Amino acid sequence: MIPTKFLARMREYFEDAEYDAFCAALEAPSVRAFRVNTQKTDAGRLLPLLPFAARPLPFARDAFYATDDKVGALPCHHAGMLYMQDPSAISAIAAAEVKRGARVLDLCAAPGGKSTQLGAAIGPDGVLVSNEYVPARCRILQGNVERMGLTNTVVTNLDTKALADFYGAYFDLVVADAPCSGEGMFRKYEVAGEEWSEENVTLCAARQREILQNAARCVAPGGRLLYSTCTFSLAENEENVAWFLDTHPDFSLIPVAREVAAATADGISVAGRDLTLCRRFHPHLSPGEGQFLALMVRQEGADGAKPPKSCAVTPSRAETDTVTAFFADTLTAAPRGALCRLRDTVYLAPDIPLPSAGVFAAGVAVGTVLKNRLEPHHHLYSAYGAQFIRQLPLTTDDARVAAYLRGEEIDASELAGGKNGFAAVLFEGAPLGGGKHVSGRLKNHYPKGLRNRG
Repeated sequence: MIPTKFLARMREYFEDAEYDAFCAALEAPSVRAFRVNTQKTDAGRLLPLLPFAARPLPFARDAFYATDDKVGALPCHHAGMLYMQDPSAISAIAAAEVKRGARVLDLCAAPGGKSTQLGAAIGPDGVLVSNEYVPARCRILQGNVERMGLTNTVVTNLDTKALADFYGAYFDLVVADAPCSGEGMFRKYEVAGEEWSEENVTLCAARQREILQNAARCVAPGGRLLYSTCTFSLAENEENVAWFLDTHPDFSLIPVAREVAAATADGISVAGRDLTLCRRFHPHLSPGEGQFLALMVRQEGADGAKPPKSCAVTPSRAETDTVTAFFADTLTAAPRGALCRLRDTVYLAPDIPLPSAGVFAAGVAVGTVLKNRLEPHHHLYSAYGAQFIRQLPLTTDDARVAAYLRGEEIDASELAGGKNGFAAVLFEGAPLGGGKHVSGRLKNHYPKGLRNRG
């Protein structure tokens, strides 16, 4: 149910004909989309594997409208070849035209749609800090980072102030996709309308200002800040941007990508400020849910930040030797990154300082060292499966795919002529998982929590 007070407020934003079109769009079914994970595949290989039709989004590369979103059991989803995401959410990162090699901070990242989009956009030479304050949501975020095979991402579980205190003005791009009242999700999630209230809008707007304050501290001179919400209210959108620009005169609004601008409406000017460079993704203008975007740049010459000292823990000599020997036996070449230890797991961390607390995952989880042997982590298979010496390539018509995803031991007679050891399983060329090859059989290492049932 869409709240009547919300509709009364929206009537003030539109002329009569456009208001009617907006209301009609809210009564229509929600729109689905997905992104191709270019870290693992391309559209030419992925699209024939999908059981539904797809057509390109006009404002984002490698993104498509879909007629179904029930993809969780599909092998291509398990292999991280795609990420289901609302079209309007895809537009947020597309709006910023992210540069390869950039240092990026995503402050409110779960479940990971925008973060995995960022991680792919910056490439292996870039680095992403993907943060989520709620621990349970942080686990979901990390699961998506692993599935998509990202190698350049540090996942943190910190308050935004703690991140600003540690890093300072360090990042080329900071994304603040702030928690909001969720008005843009009314037609997608019935509970969004049931939980909506004007009081919550006010609470969200205040929380967003706190996040924006901390976000500003993390932007390097000449860097950019992308503020987004999935709501329509002025209080959470343009009024917050106007307040931010008033209190941070070293920031100014800049245009978003031309394709995104063409698919969205101008922002609404408030408090005597021209805010038309802000963008509103309205469902009656473009297929998708609600989204608000404001892209800002920090002026050059502002005080920057020296890189903080990393608090990463170096593995012991024995652990390092074990991992090095594992790489030599298992991979065609040692992967990039510095080894560090987080709790009982050894990671390959990207080139960025790590805080002393709140680091949920530091790059790619290599595995756990037990009695001078390494038990590899699923993330290692997902991220570097294509570099494994022993590979078991499977295709969509191979019955072993379904068996593997159920957690069963499978035939690996292709590997029978080689020596035993850890092997990566590839689905249509994309790393899916792995296992232990022993005499022509593959002992399944696909995580239990990810397996298909039945």
